[in-house]
This record gives sequence, structure tokens and C-alpha cells, in this order.
Amino acid sequence: MKVILSGNNLDLEQVIAVARNHAEVELDKKSIEAVEKSRKYVEEIVEEERVVYGINTGFGSLSCVSISKEDNAQLQENLIRTHASGFGDPLGEDEVRAVMLIRINSLLKGVSGIRLSTVETLLNMLNKNLVPFIPEKGSLGASGDLAPLAHMVLPMLGLGKAYYNGELLQGGEAMKKAGIPVIKLAAKEGLALINGTTVLTAIGALALYDAINLAKIADIAGAMSLESARGIIDAFYEELHVIRPHKGSLTTAKNLRELLADSGYITHTAEIRVQDSYTFRCMPQVHGASKDTLNYVKEKVEIEINSATDNPIITQAGQVISGGNFHGELMAQPFDFLAIAASEIGNISERRIERLVNTQLSKMPSFLVKHLGLNSGFMITQYAAAALASENKTLSHPASVDSIPSCENQEDFVSMGQWAARKAREVVKNATRIIATELMIAAQALDFRKEMEDNKYQFGKGTGVAYKVMREFVNFIEKDDNIEIYDELEKATDAIRTGKLLNEVSKTVKLEI
Repeated sequence: MKVILSGNNLDLEQVIAVARNHAEVELDKKSIEAVEKSRKYVEEIVEEERVVYGINTGFGSLSCVSISKEDNAQLQENLIRTHASGFGDPLGEDEVRAVMLIRINSLLKGVSGIRLSTVETLLNMLNKNLVPFIPEKGSLGASGDLAPLAHMVLPMLGLGKAYYNGELLQGGEAMKKAGIPVIKLAAKEGLALINGTTVLTAIGALALYDAINLAKIADIAGAMSLESARGIIDAFYEELHVIRPHKGSLTTAKNLRELLADSGYITHTAEIRVQDSYTFRCMPQVHGASKDTLNYVKEKVEIEINSATDNPIITQAGQVISGGNFHGELMAQPFDFLAIAASEIGNISERRIERLVNTQLSKMPSFLVKHLGLNSGFMITQYAAAALASENKTLSHPASVDSIPSCENQEDFVSMGQWAARKAREVVKNATRIIATELMIAAQALDFRKEMEDNKYQFGKGTGVAYKVMREFVNFIEKDDNIEIYDELEKATDAIRTGKLLNEVSKTVKLEI
């Protein structure tokens, strides 16, 4: 697969293709013309010595300080050296690759005044998988992701650190091994590279993609749990949901009906019980609410990854405009919302886990294991899932409602958008483990249900496929001394991580969000 960037047509699936699958990237010819035209105006400004922010002035509250033409290039390098002040663990390779991709796409809109050769250097780094070392902490999300993006630029100058062929090297050495010449920044270029929402958007975009897949898998897990409990299908009838027609509810109910089609274990109202608990009966409403949120966040992400987010911008007509497109609030709020959506997917899953391992609720053996007392079975897996669910509730507190003024109070209202994105990423990871736990437990419960019903029924059209996939990753747990539960949970999580579960079920049931 090859991704051609124009500044206007990048979508979430292409971000994933480049960030995780190393798809090759090319520049659209028309976008090249726009970049060169915008750069021409910057060079005219420099030559005429017109005072323009970020080109021949200081930055932030130092915008009142004029910089001589002779010092313009040094100004840009100084900007990178001093702004690269991040802290913490490095961002993952896929996150940094997404950062580079989105930044290139933003620059191709032709309003940043950068040289084409500088964009091509970043493109070569991406295509040769030279990955800058970017500490994950240090951005306020306005004026853009200054600190982490400065770390992205350092290797371009032969500075900082970068990974090449998986090895962490000094920036200059990594560039040399990759065969990419280092550069000297020209007027406006340092600011064009670092003043934007690129890092928070990249982190959030990858978390969003994983959350979209997880929302589908949550339907699979919920359907398996419902089937093992001989739950009631009536709550998913289309007639019920068209009278409250939220898209997420409609698609979840449809997913569940199709996953459970032809199941002999599913019941109707009053056959065994009159109503199921909320965690079963209200899956369309709860999963559906999260899906509606995910669709909203996807819309925002795909606007942002095709936007110019630096300051000032130089229009194709040569007009220089200072504004606030670097401000992360437009993405901070959606990413806070993303964390809430993923948290709720995990929260309701943890409650279904409790229903399956609690003999008073399931009418199956306590903790879904034989020879109780000697064996604890799935007792503590519920504890671990509950711990993650609780952590997610704390992480779902919005980052975007906080602000600490910076830059001598010139930048007096910031978004904290990068923290919003990183929190969402952690919530999705935690929720993934909770869902994996439910999948493993639901498969165990289905085995008990088969035994209790003398194997006289078949599983649903989709749940039967899911059960088989889970049994490829984890076996029925007969007794504790055969297993180490952490290893089993890791195997169950791999059913999600590898994409095997979703891919196989999707061959039978078209799952929607």
C-alpha cells in the first residue's frame, strides 16, 4: 500500500497503514507547488526585512524582540534546542511515525512557509523508519506540542537521539546510517515544524483506532457472556431500538442479534426469567453510547489530521495571519470523551465478568472451576479487572478543564490536550485487558453451559466462531496446578492484539459501530 499525501485527504486507516504497517508515503505534486509558493513569500519577507512574528521576531512573549536577517537561521535552531525539554518514557514507534506523517501532511497545505527540501527530509526519515526519540511528557497542547515536536526535529539537525533499525543512536549517527543528510533550518522553519497539535492528535488517533476495534470486540464478548447465561434476545429486537434510534444502539443490537443467530442457548422473555440484568439487557444502550462517541471523535480526528495547526500562516495569496490554530482544545475535549467511552466499555464488561464468576448470579460453579477450595479458578481475574476499571474511572477525569498559564502569561489558556490523548491511550489499554478477561471467562462459561445442557445445543453464528478462536489461544482450565493465570490472560489478550478474533468473526458477521 502506498499513501499519497496532499494535505487534504488523509484518513484514520491510512494513518494506521503508515504508523504500524510501514506503508510508503509520497507527496502529491500539487501540494509541492503550494509549499514552494508559500516559501517564496517567506523569503520575500526576510529579504525586505518586514517584521513578522516567528520569522524575524522572538517567540511567545518575546515577539516584541526583532531579529536581524543574519540571525534568522540561528533563531530557528535555537528554538529547537531550547524547546526540546520533554521528560519520561519515549513514545512508541507507531506513535512517532504517526506524528511524522501528520506533520508532513499539515505542512503540505502550503501555508507554513517551509522549504520543500525540509519536508522531504522528514519524509525520508519516515520512509526509512528513522524514528526520533520523543519523551512522552512536556506538552501543554498550546502553543501546540512544542517540546515533543522539537525532539522530532533534533535528528534532522544532527542532534538529539533516534532509533534506526531498532537501535537507539545519536541523531547525527542515525541520519548518517540511514543515508539522510542533516539540514540547517532557514527562516520560519523551526516554528513551522513544532507549532501544532500533531503529537496529541497522533497519540489520540491510534488510541481511537484501537477503541473502535475494541467496541466491536466488546459486542462479541458480551454476546458470549449472554449466551453462557442463557440470556434473553428480545431486548435486542430492532422494533425496540427504532423507537429510540441512536445509531450506536441500533448497530449494537444488530451486532448482537447476528452474533447470536441460531444459538440454542439464547432464550426469550419468561422462558427462564422475565428480564436480564442491565449489564446484559442494556448492552445496546451502553455499548451504543460509546460507539456514538467514537464516531464523533473519528470525525474530529480526520478534520485535524488534514489541518494546518501552526502560527503564523502564510496564505497562497501571500497574506500573513497570526491566530490560534495551534491550540489543542478542539482535540482535547474529544480525547477526554474518548477516555470516557472506552472506560464505559471496560466498566460494563467487568460487571459481566462478576455475573459469570459469581455462583449466586450464574448458577454455575463458583469462579468457573471444578474442585473448589483446592482451586480458585477465575476468582482473582475479576479482582484484576475491577482494579483496571477503577483506574480507568480516575483516568477519565477530563484533562481539558485544566489550564496553567505559560510564557509570561502571554499563553494564558492552554488545552492539556496531549495528556488527554495519553490518558485515553491508557484507558483503551486497560479496557482491552478487561475485555480479554471477559472473553476468556465467557469461553470457560460456555464449556460449563454445554456440559450442563448435555451438549444438545449449538452456539450462535458469530459466538461459535469466537469460541473456537479463543480456544486456539487458551484452553479450558480444569485445575489451578496446570496453569499460571497471568500467562493465560496474556494469551487471551493476544487474541485481540493480533487481530485474529475480530478478523475471524468478521468473516461471518459484519460488525458495525
